[in-house]
Amino acid sequence: MRPIKLAAFGLAAAAVVLLACGGRAAEDGQIVSVAARDFASAHLSRKGLDLLMEKNGRIYLVASPGQIAALAALHVAYDIETPRFVQAAGQGLSADGGVNGAYHSTLELETDLRTLERDHPGLASLAEIGETLEKRKIYALKISDNAAVDEGEPAVLFAGCHHAREWISVEVPFLFGKYLLENYALSQEVRDLVDASEIWIVPIANPDGLEYSINVYRYWRKNRRANADGTYGVDINRNYGYAWGFDDLGSSRQQGSDVYRGTGPFSEPETAAIRGLFLAHDFRAMISFHSFAQDILGPWGYTTDAAPTDAELEAVAGTMAGLIAAVRGTVYLYGQGSRLLYLTNGDAVDWTYSLAGAPSYTIELSPVDIDHGGFFNDEAAIGAIFEETLPAMLYLTRYGIDHPLPVRPRRLVRREQPGPPPARKPKLAAVPSSAPVR
Repeated sequence: MRPIKLAAFGLAAAAVVLLACGGRAAEDGQIVSVAARDFASAHLSRKGLDLLMEKNGRIYLVASPGQIAALAALHVAYDIETPRFVQAAGQGLSADGGVNGAYHSTLELETDLRTLERDHPGLASLAEIGETLEKRKIYALKISDNAAVDEGEPAVLFAGCHHAREWISVEVPFLFGKYLLENYALSQEVRDLVDASEIWIVPIANPDGLEYSINVYRYWRKNRRANADGTYGVDINRNYGYAWGFDDLGSSRQQGSDVYRGTGPFSEPETAAIRGLFLAHDFRAMISFHSFAQDILGPWGYTTDAAPTDAELEAVAGTMAGLIAAVRGTVYLYGQGSRLLYLTNGDAVDWTYSLAGAPSYTIELSPVDIDHGGFFNDEAAIGAIFEETLPAMLYLTRYGIDHPLPVRPRRLVRREQPGPPPARKPKLAAVPSSAPVR
């Protein structure tokens, strides 16, 4: 998703503490907007706030009743925006498709993955790579010409749904796997890719959170960890081992925050499952799908300093953006995540890149902003979003096959990370309050 970039705003500890007291991401939270100038003058920070975007001089966020009361106590005027967006959200769901319409629940996804495995023997193998706190399985679909055997081929990972409410991020990697299997006998390009690699697809990295988003609270983001303070959830995309807890800007130590990083790196079964998969194979590229924003974000997220292979990362991301735009003109911005979007630490992309320099990206899928649907993608757009990202996924797979890494992940199996990041605070570039959030 695209929260606001806070570099231009001052920090005030009192405001932070007050807003954090709203703590738990309440099921009766509201979408509210505040004027950007008021947000800045009140010295608000990200902590405890679930920020969505900045548009036309207003900042949109999801706020619990306690957080709304805190805004009022700080004399920050706000508008309740929920009815406008809920009305827009309901327009795309099928009457007979259940609460989640054409989007997958965890059970529906398991059924469809097993069907792909059954219908494509030899090409598809479904693995259980972990189990969640609520005893749901985390599945990874392997696609290769001899999928049941570990042949040590170059591997590429496509993962979705680190954040529960980002339903479209499940569909794109799943449809990519389906496309590869159904077109293996029809397309020379697909056959060449599948024969030369292992393509791993984890459509739902956060099964418990997804089920909670479907059945209880649509805007739920984290997993379902019961925290010590009575709140729930860890942001699993702040729980990976590289630069974990680097600062309190790119993640939060407060358990009620929607960017709470957990008690330690890989404390959550979801991130431990991805870690085990990644370290066991020769992964040479990776995409973590999210929504929304239409961005392609590379390392580093924890600092604005350039990554060691910054030129390569930029070139690959630019090629993917061009391939997406060539389908129907959809524009994806691309660049270093900390500069283009906002600071994160302990995220999946920094960790996978840190192991061996594997080109790793967060792709924030369509739409571009909350006015065009936000997390509530029209289900009729699922196919179109997949079709425009397909060429980029095919390209990155080929790139991974053709570009061996200087250090292979297998050599680092006993190491959580190749070493701690620099023990210093990142530099924050100022962002004009009138600029759109990128």
